[in-house]
Amino acid sequence: MSEAKYVRRSLGALSAALAALGHRASPSTVAGLLRPMGYHLYVNVKRFTGPDHPDRDRQFRYLQGQVERFRERGLPIISVDTKKKELIGDFKNPGGKWGLRPEEVNCHDFRQDALYRAVPYGIYDVLANRGHVCVGLSADTPAFAVASIRAWWARLGCKRYGALTELLILADAGGSNGCRPRLWKRELQGLADSFGLVLTVGHYPTGASKWNPVEHRLFGPISINWSGEPLRSLETMTGLIRGTTTATGLVVSATVDRACYPTKVQVAEAEMAGLNLHRHEVCPQWNYTIKPRGMVALN
Repeated sequence: MSEAKYVRRSLGALSAALAALGHRASPSTVAGLLRPMGYHLYVNVKRFTGPDHPDRDRQFRYLQGQVERFRERGLPIISVDTKKKELIGDFKNPGGKWGLRPEEVNCHDFRQDALYRAVPYGIYDVLANRGHVCVGLSADTPAFAVASIRAWWARLGCKRYGALTELLILADAGGSNGCRPRLWKRELQGLADSFGLVLTVGHYPTGASKWNPVEHRLFGPISINWSGEPLRSLETMTGLIRGTTTATGLVVSATVDRACYPTKVQVAEAEMAGLNLHRHEVCPQWNYTIKPRGMVALN
């Protein structure tokens, strides 16, 4: 096998190779010759999601059924996830914006130069088309994720949905709100006990987070709104989040959570046994319901 297989064949390299063979052609001429032959400049395309899980399609259909059931009854549905962590300070933010001059920022994105490392946790209310982002300053842990949902329900959810006591939570299969962390389930039990909520949780299969509504209904518009705008302070960040709107009527609120959430918190078997948790028959690793302790357990 020729070593030329591992050489980048740029327009300049092809032009030089042609010149060595006695054919003078500039790089632009080479490009003009390649295009009619079907060659173009491409970037890598992300397409492979890994081996398909045997229950992937079944889980999507079951989630859709759950969403339709809650929607028909007017019960609240929220989609949750953690957005990309952001350094607060004079750091470059991808994208561009109109202005009289470019924003000047640091040459390097060193974490020690940041005022904070913000953790934006998003909650998208599917029925109301409303978003809420809780900006944490500690670690992205299951305790922080549930604290964000708790703050949303206490501040907005319970007022919007009155006496309704059932809530559907759509989440990714991994991360702080994944299907595996015991702390996530224990904290959800505390949320259910505090407000008398029956929490139904449905996780999207591994590698399918882009179908989680919070990604394109909330995080996408936020990223567009602060495109090219350095997040120099928490006030700037939360202001840009609150200023995010869409043609479909999205309204977003934001708060800052300054609490400290320790990592590597262990949940014992005895604590798990004490949860009023029922796994669904369909894809039990991804679907379960948590009732307040004291209520009759589901069959």
